Amino acid sequence: MVTLPVYRWRLAPDGYATYRQLRALGLRPGGQDVAAQIERPRGKRGPLVAYLYRIDLALPVRPMSPAKWAALAEANTARRICPECRRDAGYVIPTSLGMCGLCSVPEEQRAA
Repeated sequence: MVTLPVYRWRLAPDGYATYRQLRALGLRPGGQDVAAQIERPRGKRGPLVAYLYRIDLALPVRPMSPAKWAALAEANTARRICPECRRDAGYVIPTSLGMCGLCSVPEEQRAA
């Protein structure tokens, strides 16, 4: 079993980046294993851990194909359709309600 080097928060050496930092640079881990981790103390709940990847081994992000763009647009459109009235709500339906604002309000309150 290989143990990972552990660094304190904001004290990781140059050449390492988190997944989000790689994405901001237009990169992806590219199949490499986690190279190190950083820990930030959080008191009783234990440390907050973030995994680090080597930037020199990272690969460029693959561009999305037209089919993926179309699938993403279709999925986002489906999130706007109310399952009760089947209309486009004009916004993403909250999962807490499961329906648009008009359908979630009882009929008596709509008339007021």
